[in-house]
Amino acid sequence: MTRVFNFSAGPATLPESVLRTAAAEMLDWHGSGMSVMEMSHRGKEFIAIHAEAESLLRELLAIPANYKVVFLQGGAIGQNAIIPMNLLGGHSSADYIHTGEWSKKSIKEAQKYCKVNVAASAEANNFTSVPKRDTWKLNPDAAYVHICSNETIGGVEYHWTPDTGAVPLVADMSSNILSRPVDVSKYGLIYCGAQKNIGPAGLTIVIVREDLLGRALPITPSAFDYKQQAEADSMLNTPPTYAIYIAGLVFKHLKEQGGLSAIERHNRAKAAVLYDYLDQSSFYRNPVVPEDRSLMNVPFKLKDESLDDAFLKGAQARGMLQLKGHRSVGGMRASIYNAMPIEGVQALVAYMKEFEAAHG
Repeated sequence: MTRVFNFSAGPATLPESVLRTAAAEMLDWHGSGMSVMEMSHRGKEFIAIHAEAESLLRELLAIPANYKVVFLQGGAIGQNAIIPMNLLGGHSSADYIHTGEWSKKSIKEAQKYCKVNVAASAEANNFTSVPKRDTWKLNPDAAYVHICSNETIGGVEYHWTPDTGAVPLVADMSSNILSRPVDVSKYGLIYCGAQKNIGPAGLTIVIVREDLLGRALPITPSAFDYKQQAEADSMLNTPPTYAIYIAGLVFKHLKEQGGLSAIERHNRAKAAVLYDYLDQSSFYRNPVVPEDRSLMNVPFKLKDESLDDAFLKGAQARGMLQLKGHRSVGGMRASIYNAMPIEGVQALVAYMKEFEAAHG
């Protein structure tokens, strides 16, 4: 069996050891005689799987005791509606920081439920940086301040945590969750789709401070009411059981690798291999200002974009897939999440050098 280097932005590559464990346990999980896919979400077997997954996630992120963890369906785009439904709590507006395509989607969805104040935007520089904190025009009466901590398409990442005072900070961490340590106590709510660094598509994780529960609008469906789901241990309805199982295996794998500090060192080393080459090349370019470059998603363009198809075909022939950039920005994009080995990035750079030598 030949495994490719999968640079997909999501669903993304998973640790091979996790996939092998899941394969070995597919028909019979720990002597139960059942696949996890077949288990009742209220049975003792799955309750144990769920409890271990939550415990491992709390340990990895050092989640304080006054935060609830809920496992939900619907993805991060679903949360763009579910968050204002849950957090407005008598407020009429929320602040959003616009750093790219995913911020744009969040803003558009929130506008259905409240007045959105775009407190800062990077549109003027084509979303190649994070707006400096002293430029933000925050509303002290806002229900919350929303950021996208890593823009998957544009390759822009916050490497600092904004101070929003008494107003809760909400972060979409879908594409950089678990890539490095995070001080959860500085956030009111963190949410993420699982399909980048955690597991299969279909699972969404929400980490929410307890005092923000119980504010849901009357129109909020019960399944998306954070308070009800927290009280029901994410079992108000049938959760995405198999995805939670895989997430638990990934959490265990990350712990075995030395935790998030070790994972961050690994990610920084990988990113440096690619960015160092891009910076010395005149054939390729990355548009993001260096201090705001993503460790997870590296967009780049060829000097001659007519060569894009040839570049992609050559990469595929060498076992490197999903390097085509998002249709909204074009070019290339290498997503190098936790499970991408450094050998994958080294292979990509070696091919980029070869292609540059042939076409530069």
